Amino acid sequence: MKKTHSFKNLSVHKDCTHLITKKETNHAHSFSLALHTGEEGQKIMENRTAIANNFPNMNFIVANQTHSDNIRVIKEKNKTWLSAREEHAIEDCDALITNQKNIMLTILTADCVPILLFDPKQKVVSAVHAGWKGTEQQIVFKTVEKMKKEFNAKPSDIIAGVAPSIGKCCYEVDWNVAEHFESIEDAYEKKGEKYMLDLPHINKLQLLQAGLLDKNIEMSNICTACEVKDYFSYRKEGGCSGRFMSMIGLGIVN
Repeated sequence: MKKTHSFKNLSVHKDCTHLITKKETNHAHSFSLALHTGEEGQKIMENRTAIANNFPNMNFIVANQTHSDNIRVIKEKNKTWLSAREEHAIEDCDALITNQKNIMLTILTADCVPILLFDPKQKVVSAVHAGWKGTEQQIVFKTVEKMKKEFNAKPSDIIAGVAPSIGKCCYEVDWNVAEHFESIEDAYEKKGEKYMLDLPHINKLQLLQAGLLDKNIEMSNICTACEVKDYFSYRKEGGCSGRFMSMIGLGIVN
């Protein structure tokens, strides 16, 4: 695992560990980390082992993402990261929150918006998956609300990283999708009979609405479709089966 992306605002906090993986052609399936997409399970497990070896003290949590607004608070470790059984993932969940040390929360994507959150005062982290359906349901706004309710997090203290995802430049949708965001300023641009939807921008607006400070929100400004050499893109690759991983956890990596 040599190629990764990270956020400057999260990296300054040594008690918070985060990372976004990239494609690596020297690994099987270009270093996809998803077990649910029909790839060779054993090869995916080898890729996961390569991740785990870099974080020996961390217990990884994965979720069966369903484009919902379901949020799960993780209160205990999971020993099943290095398992080929999909049922070991958290069921029907698109956002994870924990205040437990040495737990790594993860999101798998190939165009949808991954968002990493950290409250350095209350010591709480979250990983959020926001496709257009999750964005329409305001999952990242609801996740901040959950952090407030469960852990007394103050939104103005929360640091956010909006990870690589498909950008407005490439995310072409029909009106039946764009209409959900009609009331949001600069949510999309009309292009002929199509609409270029800006999911990273919409999620940033939801973070601001939730009370985060603009200075605490770092945008990757990386479009997965434009940068398909480094990131899996379902749109650009015509329904690819690979997924890269965005992760965040509490605890110093030795």
